[in-house]
Amino acid sequence: MTRTQTCIRIFFGFLVALFFALPASAESVLAKLLPTIVAGDVVEGADAFGPIRADTPVAPVLKQGAQIGWAYVTSDFVSTTGYSGKPIHTMVALDDAAHIIGVQLIKHSEPIVLIGIPDSKVKALVAKYRGLDLVAEAEAGGTGHKLDIISGATVTIMVIDDSITRSGIKVARELGLGGLAVADAPTGPQFEINPEAAAPSDWLTLEGDGTLRRLSLDVGQINAAFAAMEDPRAGQRPLEEAPETTFIEMQAALVSPPGIAKSILGEAEAANLAAWLKPGDQAVAIVGRGLYSFKGSGYVRGGIFDRIVLIQDDVSVRFRDKMHRRINTIEAEGVPVFAEADLFKIPAETGFDPTKPFRIQLLVHRDVGAIEKVFTTFDLGYQLPSQYLRAIAPPPAAEVPAAVADVTTQSEQSAQQALWQRIWQGKKVEIAVLGTMLAVLTLVFFFQGIATRNARAFYWFRIGFLTVTLVFLGWYANAQLSVVNLMALFGALINGFSWQAFLLDPLTFILWFSVAAALLFWGRGAYCGWLCPFGALQELLAQIAKALHIPQWTLPWGLHERLWPLKYMIFLGLFGVSLMSIEQAEHLAEVEPFKTAIILKFVRAWPFVAYVAALLIAGLFVERFYCRYLCPLGAALAIPARLRMFDWLKRYKECGNPCQTCANQCPVQAIHPTGEINPNECVNCLHCQVLYQSKTTCPVVIKKLKRREKVGDVPDLGLVSDRGFMGHPNQLKPKT
Repeated sequence: MTRTQTCIRIFFGFLVALFFALPASAESVLAKLLPTIVAGDVVEGADAFGPIRADTPVAPVLKQGAQIGWAYVTSDFVSTTGYSGKPIHTMVALDDAAHIIGVQLIKHSEPIVLIGIPDSKVKALVAKYRGLDLVAEAEAGGTGHKLDIISGATVTIMVIDDSITRSGIKVARELGLGGLAVADAPTGPQFEINPEAAAPSDWLTLEGDGTLRRLSLDVGQINAAFAAMEDPRAGQRPLEEAPETTFIEMQAALVSPPGIAKSILGEAEAANLAAWLKPGDQAVAIVGRGLYSFKGSGYVRGGIFDRIVLIQDDVSVRFRDKMHRRINTIEAEGVPVFAEADLFKIPAETGFDPTKPFRIQLLVHRDVGAIEKVFTTFDLGYQLPSQYLRAIAPPPAAEVPAAVADVTTQSEQSAQQALWQRIWQGKKVEIAVLGTMLAVLTLVFFFQGIATRNARAFYWFRIGFLTVTLVFLGWYANAQLSVVNLMALFGALINGFSWQAFLLDPLTFILWFSVAAALLFWGRGAYCGWLCPFGALQELLAQIAKALHIPQWTLPWGLHERLWPLKYMIFLGLFGVSLMSIEQAEHLAEVEPFKTAIILKFVRAWPFVAYVAALLIAGLFVERFYCRYLCPLGAALAIPARLRMFDWLKRYKECGNPCQTCANQCPVQAIHPTGEINPNECVNCLHCQVLYQSKTTCPVVIKKLKRREKVGDVPDLGLVSDRGFMGHPNQLKPKT
């Protein structure tokens, strides 16, 4: 078998392992985490856990051999996806009265601990749920307790709170704790939405018959509500507007009934809404005006609308950006002017029943310090009017499938499986932009001779491409690859691979797929030199440094060659640690500055910012300093890049002996003094290909031109103009 055939087999074997591995193991999260948890850390006085039940993932909590409660992990019962897009695993223990007797935050990937909020503060807040009465919570729809929120971590705390209460009620019902039980199948006449029911065409009538419901609060009511809170700080900063000033007027209507949708949205938008909703999905329209926004801006960063939550019995629905659409025009006659109008999808798997009453809870905050806030809530109650309903008879008991008994578990699993599909649907624009970038870059690599013919044009093209990479891929889309991704992939392959987990971030998935393909054709440089946001940030700063005449240092070749291995040592060290503890490896992977500079945009504790600043300052003198010597991701990509099957970069036999022009001008010193290009270090910037065609810099080209001048025949060789690579005349000179 030839070397080429071997490379192809290895490459496609890698792709198969990466993207088409077997589905994840059915093992519960509790089964995976229980061996690592000390019972006494969860429940005071407990000394052991019993065996996990066969019918549901809960384990007895034991004290001196006697059972004192049941323990479970929230992720086994409800979705716990947080700000990071990954589950937040919390262990909860219940006693026979359905009281929480123990709770511990076990594992999460939330970035909040990286921006000044210590992990201990979040864990201390979670510990306050001990003593919560889940029977009372079931009666109050999961909102019968005070919600404490840490400023700067609103989304994360809300997800934790929701997961603890909802999963606790589910477990209590399944185990029959506190007198709670799984609801019996309904008997007698039931109701469903009547698709033929029509709605009034004017806004005033819609309000009058209950199709629209309103929550109206003025400044005086808000000031009074905060003044009545136990926290004395809440009343110290009242709103200064007149008491009768509208703080918020929020109105809502269930628009999944076709008649209501047509009346409020119009025929065309009602048809679009019907196409957006899958079978069983519902939708609610919410409009608002006044000083306060029911949407806020937190969803832009975290993807969750943290100011509103829909509650029905023990079902609560927090809306994510993928479940949201703006309403551009309201067709109902006499509609007032609203500052915001939006549609929110209620997925079928939430268990929401549109025929029953529900409420939309509004979270209102007030600043009480530089970074401290207090919160209170108000409810907008809603009941779909009877004219939009029709009675139906329940199916005979014999016709109910046996699988219905497990419908809750199945719906939760279906929700997890459908999550990545919804995310991809919501990222169409970002995916299209990334696809365009990859297509353009592929054309540049395939036709690099044409692309690099005009040095000035190519220079500005590269600067523009890197700017898009930094601003769009990096700061906007957070599509920064990391060595942590590779460690997570390896851990998943060992512990039960789930390709759905990798599909949750479409841009990262597409980038990794493109990297895998590029390794075969061009090596690691396709990503490192063009698609890495932090690499783009370094190079753009280096161009600014050159424009400001900051001296550029060229390290002696011997020192440079000995610094190369540092990044490989860092990668191997991280990989070795990940074999023992992926969590510890993720902490050590902070050697990568990507999270600070790109994901969190420098909003982080000062030691992390200082570290990144030091790297960027070093890069002002030594271009791409971090990429050259410290990047473990670059090292990881360089290893499989040895399978590269093609050499695209053109060279003359004179390169390296005697000509050193390309070697001296390579931005990352990836060209040996002997003329060879080191594919492990090359970032495919194509600068050497600009020089390869230069009529003013390349000695080989100059020699050819002079020889042709002697015979009076100087054809247009299609070589570069006298404008240098940096966009300035005659600047293609060797570094000194």
